[in-house]
Amino acid sequence: MGVDCFVTAFLAMTLPASYSQHPTSNFLPSTSYCLLPTNSMKFSPNSRGIIRLPFVEYGRSVLGTPLRYIPCRGKCRLLVMAGIHGEEPETTFLLSRALRAFSEPFDDISFILCANPDGMALGTRGNANGVDLNRNFKTQNFSAEMVGSRSILEASRDTLLSPGTFAESEPETRALVTLVEKLRPSSVLAMHAPMGCIDAPRKTAIVESLMNAFNLTWLPDIGYKTLGSFGTWCGERGLECVTLELPRMSLEHLFDRYGMAFADFLERMALR
Repeated sequence: MGVDCFVTAFLAMTLPASYSQHPTSNFLPSTSYCLLPTNSMKFSPNSRGIIRLPFVEYGRSVLGTPLRYIPCRGKCRLLVMAGIHGEEPETTFLLSRALRAFSEPFDDISFILCANPDGMALGTRGNANGVDLNRNFKTQNFSAEMVGSRSILEASRDTLLSPGTFAESEPETRALVTLVEKLRPSSVLAMHAPMGCIDAPRKTAIVESLMNAFNLTWLPDIGYKTLGSFGTWCGERGLECVTLELPRMSLEHLFDRYGMAFADFLERMALR
């Protein structure tokens, strides 16, 4: 199938019938947007309901839930991680929807669909121990003081969680650290929500690609301290960590607006 025909077929399956009635929609970043079906990218009625890529266990959660990742076929260049906060299910949802477009593992991109499965199942930001996993990493600025978070974006920090009694106290954190040290990726893409931006200290090629795919603003500094965070842990080790903060919208709208763009971003990253 030629690229033009592929795009037409894909859009017919993915865009709502009302899309043509809303010319102001920015579902597509540009009129020259084009899919590159070189990694068996395929959204068909039979394939879009399941993830066809293999999973490998890399640890167990507090409640004994398997921690699983999707390995690449060769040396890992990029690790994409979602779901470290259980109250951000949209990250796992969108990554899942994008990965269903592929039938074969990537050569150099690995994926963690949900780094905090207990929190996701319980609907809590932290894990089953009530620990914010993204404040539990062994960094120079780790602090055992309670961490505040917002129940909604506009609220003050009205919810307190423990960062753990000590750094890497949680099995999910230790397993993730072991996996990253094993894979030794060049870059990590950490998915969060709902601030609607791309947080990274430098505007690298990955940042620019995400800006184009998601039409989001780049912030070199998120504006508050992230003690013991995964991003800080990566930075202290010279590992590029880019945080993709999805905007606040319903799951259906997330897929409608970003599903195709995210799948194409992954495809383009695989071609580099």
